[in-house]
Amino acid sequence: MPQPISVTILAKNSQELLPQCLKALARFPEVILLDNGSTDATVSIAGQFPNVKVFHSPFIGFGPLKNLAASHASHDWVLSIDSDEVLTPELTQVILSHPLDNAKAYRFLRHNFYGKRLINACGWENDYVLRLFNRKVTSFTDREVHEGIKTEGLAIETLPGILNHYSFKNTDELLRKLNQYTTLFAQEHRFRKSSSAFKATYKGFWTFLRNYFLKRGFLYGFEGFLISACNANGAFYKYMKLHEANRPLTTSLIISTYNWPDALEVVLKSVAQQNELPDEVIIADDGSREETRAVIERFQQNFPVPLRHCWHEDTGFRLAAIRNKAMAMATGEYLLSIDGDMVLHPNFVKSHKRMARANTFIQGKRVLLQPELTKQILQSKKWHITPFSSGIINRFNAVSSETLAKLGSKKRPDIKAIRGCNMAFWRADVLRINGFNENIQGWGREDSEFAIRMLNAGVERRNLPFGGVGYHLYHPENARTSLPENDKILAYAIAQKAKWCENGIDKFLR
Repeated sequence: MPQPISVTILAKNSQELLPQCLKALARFPEVILLDNGSTDATVSIAGQFPNVKVFHSPFIGFGPLKNLAASHASHDWVLSIDSDEVLTPELTQVILSHPLDNAKAYRFLRHNFYGKRLINACGWENDYVLRLFNRKVTSFTDREVHEGIKTEGLAIETLPGILNHYSFKNTDELLRKLNQYTTLFAQEHRFRKSSSAFKATYKGFWTFLRNYFLKRGFLYGFEGFLISACNANGAFYKYMKLHEANRPLTTSLIISTYNWPDALEVVLKSVAQQNELPDEVIIADDGSREETRAVIERFQQNFPVPLRHCWHEDTGFRLAAIRNKAMAMATGEYLLSIDGDMVLHPNFVKSHKRMARANTFIQGKRVLLQPELTKQILQSKKWHITPFSSGIINRFNAVSSETLAKLGSKKRPDIKAIRGCNMAFWRADVLRINGFNENIQGWGREDSEFAIRMLNAGVERRNLPFGGVGYHLYHPENARTSLPENDKILAYAIAQKAKWCENGIDKFLR
């Protein structure tokens, strides 16, 4: 016996084709129409059909909207169509009578129309669309645009019959949809894909050649030329919008410090000399005395960006807590974290920003300075360090090259050589894992435990060789009496595949 099927439709200002779409669905027991803010007669038209239930939602992306529509369905089998698509009677009969298998999802042939003319060229070829699935078994991806049904573990069966897709009736509709989709593309791929004016121009030019000549758009006269030209414009503008979206990136530089004002003074001087400044600097002060406050206040008088002092009382080594407090204060979407003994190369901030990628945190390197060079820098407040300078260790870490940094940056799935003295991450990712674990007190492992939860949460790690260069001022190592206890906390996070810590940043956000 055939199983009942719920049809889901997303709609916004769909009054022209909606009556035809809904009439073709009269034999289905239930139609879920999810409206995204129509201002025309869409909702009232839907109310005229007894099997239609209307729900409302703002636009949250096509994938999330389709999953939301499916959640309103009364039946587990869901047929997802658009408000400009019309089932033929033959396809309707096949869908309603075909025995459905939970281990399968079903597709069928779609014909695409411009106005009343069937187009089978220039990127609008007849295509098979996967639309019928069991919502208990699978769902749509969460992509904002170009969403699709997840097919892992499912067999795909093709049903006979045709779905007619009346995409656009005129140029105005085509351009409005083009603008919407190119904007969504840029939003979805911001800091996930790179772009440039050249790439946008190349993509647009090639898209027209491919659609109009290689995909036979010229056979369809005016419509073929128009569609090919609009596809080319879409390719150009989506990459130009992406190029624009990738340019503005607000950054907060967080500097951790504790009772070493001489070093902090040099570090702040190196920040002020950056070729590309952060939007703000926050001093994460783990309870320093007044000498540190005096240095900060002196720099605040003429610092090139806002310089903020985040302090808590000195009750022991609580680096995790003061970093959380500082990150909660941060207004930048991208956070650069260094220690107060890291003198920065002039391209430090610029280099980190160029390597920023969505869903990724960056581990930078450090150049170790020997005691004598450190003493000279602290006394003179001047430095000029190259890979060939005397008094430095690990010379390759002193190389700063944007080209080499891009070539050498690789994904790493582990926490080897994780150091909080030179890291960068998205503030949203920090909040996703609740920041640093404040149960870790005393020296050691707060950065490794933070990184393992990032990895467990699906945030990728990349190293930054030949970029984000920082020069580490020499100082005696801190006492490691707390390390055994902190190692236990790290081991627990690894064993439990932890993504969240209970004692984290959220307390500073309330």
